[in-house]
Amino acid sequence: VSLGSGLSREPRSRAVEQVHLRCTAGSLEWMYPARALRVLLEPNLASAPHTTVCIKPASDFQGASIYVERAGQLQLVLSEAQGARPRHVSCFSAHSPQGVALFLQASPQRDISRRTASFQYELLSNHSAAGPDFKKMALVEAMCRPCDNVELLMAICSSDFVVKGWIRNVSHDSENHMSQVDVSVQRVYRQKNQIFQQEEGSGEWRGPIRTLLQCQVKKGGGDFLFTGNEHFGEAWLGCAPRFKDFLLVYQAARERGANPCEF
Repeated sequence: VSLGSGLSREPRSRAVEQVHLRCTAGSLEWMYPARALRVLLEPNLASAPHTTVCIKPASDFQGASIYVERAGQLQLVLSEAQGARPRHVSCFSAHSPQGVALFLQASPQRDISRRTASFQYELLSNHSAAGPDFKKMALVEAMCRPCDNVELLMAICSSDFVVKGWIRNVSHDSENHMSQVDVSVQRVYRQKNQIFQQEEGSGEWRGPIRTLLQCQVKKGGGDFLFTGNEHFGEAWLGCAPRFKDFLLVYQAARERGANPCEF
């Protein structure tokens, strides 16, 4: 959702503008923030009333702070200073099936230079969110242990991405407690967005997959089947067996009629 300029409203008006967002994931852009904006996240949460909300500010987030309404009180989620850290993700629990109310308070400013308060959001049911911060949110995807056969067979059916490839490089970011696995892709079976892309010139398919630093991922030889889910446009590692081991598991399950989906 992209909102018009906060400067275009009646200058003497003290009314707080309200915006209703019905999706479980999306983004909001508020240009020239002025006064305040109330954002109601109202997807159908009846089937998952206990939900975690995560917010990731844009790299140029400026001009406002974000609060969440709890029992009539406002609690700070993201200050304007935190918004300057583009990797900063704030998560908090939401227990109301009616939705979540965010309050954006514009920061005082002396000039009319362009400022934009822009962020992405995701609502995660608690079966896929392991706690109140983004690092824990990735724990289901980055389990730091091999998947068992049942988990592996489900992963190929329900993951946001499923690709066959090999590991080109592994880099570590200790400050953000993350590791990145750069993958050369031989085949893309599924991907939700275009994270794995074909390079111009070489024609090779490549893409980055993130995981937690504590998983201590190392470069290994051979072909793997990489699966996982996406958060804020980034791929997070789930099950990643060696491809030959996956084929043995899948073929045995198929012979028994126990495979939950066709691969």
